Amino acid sequence: MSKLSRREFVYMMAVLGAAPVFANSHTRMTNTNKLEDYYKLKPFGNTRLLHLTDCHAQLVPVYFREPSVNLGFFDNLGKPPHIVGEKFLDYYGIKDNPRLEYAYSCVNFEKNAKAMGRTGGFAQMKTVVDFLKNSFGADKTLLLDGGDTWQGSWTALQTRGKDMVGAMNLLGVDIAVGHWEFTYTAKEVLENVKLLNAEFLAQNVKVKEDALFNGTAEAYDEDKGYAFKPYTIKEISGSRVAIIGQAFPYTTIANPQRFIPDWTFSINKDGMQELVNEIRESEKPDAVIVLSHNGYDTDKKMAQVCTGIDFIMGGHTHDGVPEAVPVKNKEGTTYVCNAGSNGKFLNVLDLDIQNGKVKDFKFTLLPIFSDLIPEDKEMKKYIEDVRAPFKKELTREIATTDETLFRRGNFNGSWDQIICDALVDVKDAEIALSPGFRWGTSVMPGQAITFDDLATQTAMTYPETYRRGITGKDIKAILEDVADNLFNPDPFYQQGGDMVRTGGISYKINPTASMGNRISDITLTRNGQKLQAKKEYQVAGWSTVGAKSPGEPVWETVETYLKSVKHVKNLKIDTPDIIGIKGNPGIVS
Repeated sequence: MSKLSRREFVYMMAVLGAAPVFANSHTRMTNTNKLEDYYKLKPFGNTRLLHLTDCHAQLVPVYFREPSVNLGFFDNLGKPPHIVGEKFLDYYGIKDNPRLEYAYSCVNFEKNAKAMGRTGGFAQMKTVVDFLKNSFGADKTLLLDGGDTWQGSWTALQTRGKDMVGAMNLLGVDIAVGHWEFTYTAKEVLENVKLLNAEFLAQNVKVKEDALFNGTAEAYDEDKGYAFKPYTIKEISGSRVAIIGQAFPYTTIANPQRFIPDWTFSINKDGMQELVNEIRESEKPDAVIVLSHNGYDTDKKMAQVCTGIDFIMGGHTHDGVPEAVPVKNKEGTTYVCNAGSNGKFLNVLDLDIQNGKVKDFKFTLLPIFSDLIPEDKEMKKYIEDVRAPFKKELTREIATTDETLFRRGNFNGSWDQIICDALVDVKDAEIALSPGFRWGTSVMPGQAITFDDLATQTAMTYPETYRRGITGKDIKAILEDVADNLFNPDPFYQQGGDMVRTGGISYKINPTASMGNRISDITLTRNGQKLQAKKEYQVAGWSTVGAKSPGEPVWETVETYLKSVKHVKNLKIDTPDIIGIKGNPGIVS
């Protein structure tokens, strides 16, 4: 769809804002100025798929600032989701709409957050899900969870994800896939899957042959090696809908394999095509849906190289894209969708299935505005009960801030900078390296920083810190390796996360350069000296993937630092000098 036609989209007024009619989107019901009517959609079709992803265990409403840097290059230059800020609002024709500005962009974040409050929350999500199910027909609706649900909060860590399993069951999730779910032990994962009412799918997670041979691990299908059920068929409105699961392909590279030593992960594009062909031939489905945790660009490439898939409902990269993006392949078109993160959005995909195929569809990415939605009482009580044993710890105030604290973006956010500053200060290091995690909520200026806030940035199963000597040559190699994971021209080689966060150094990066040539001019910020290849520097960090580090959990390190600082102000963020981004709409200038 051309940019010109985007500007011509019609608006249907809704409470305190407006809902744009994107390509193939639902229209709103006539506005009645009643808050409960905000989520009324004009009925369409005979099958409804609801989809959320990457909530990262955020049971209660949160502040979450969308990125100001989400760079796209090569085939993804200037295409969603690599458009941010004002450029995003221009692209979709939604300027001067505070509600949608707040939901989809970082523009006027502090002003809009003050006016509209927090977003998400499972008690609010439950209200919306139930309404959308009941108004369409619960027997004609499926709720899909795209993964990264069991990790990201203190309660999830302490319960090993079981708090979120209970929340998913109460929410009514039908089908789920995983990524950070696999950062618990295999035993814990299987225990949680057993407790989960939903089907847990993964066509690209296999059991190692030696584990099968030695009897140290079980498989869903020993002949094909599937660790989990690869797909399911759901009968809806007389139609057969196939859902295929795709876990994060690089789990054992981006996260520790030591927790799940008997499982392998991969893109498995050939296996995906074989499975789609097999399903199409033997199951005779009317629609084929992939529930994926590949990441947006990887899903788009999967849609290009695999045929026979109608929709990919994706996650991992936390992108809130308000349209189903068509991707051409040699046999037709596959639509790619994503549902943001932190419980902030819910995808609604309504299918008109006729004569054995999807004739038409309507798609809407619904922001979950917590101030507009009454809480579901049962879910609210469940959340209160889950948090009650930890309430004293969660509400404990550590420091205050004048700064907006956030993480999401290709490079250092303010929360990341605090973590890096803490590592340098508390561990007595020259340089800090912190992983480019996407998960983590925001804290507003004037708020107290609670342990709950800190846990949303650090609560994970391998939080241990380290301090060790690393040569300048090896520091550059680390930066180069992570930059290739992020900016490799081939999305199938983008192995997760954003750029490693740094403290104590500045550098230049050319994202479009070749592997090993993206990073230059690494400089120590304390004295302006160039990093020397052969010199050893004291580097502090956390979250080691290969082996467990010896130091204290990073939340202890950061709390020690924040207690000494007491109040965060005038925070200097170590942002690299990015080369070759003139005119790139993926960065706020």
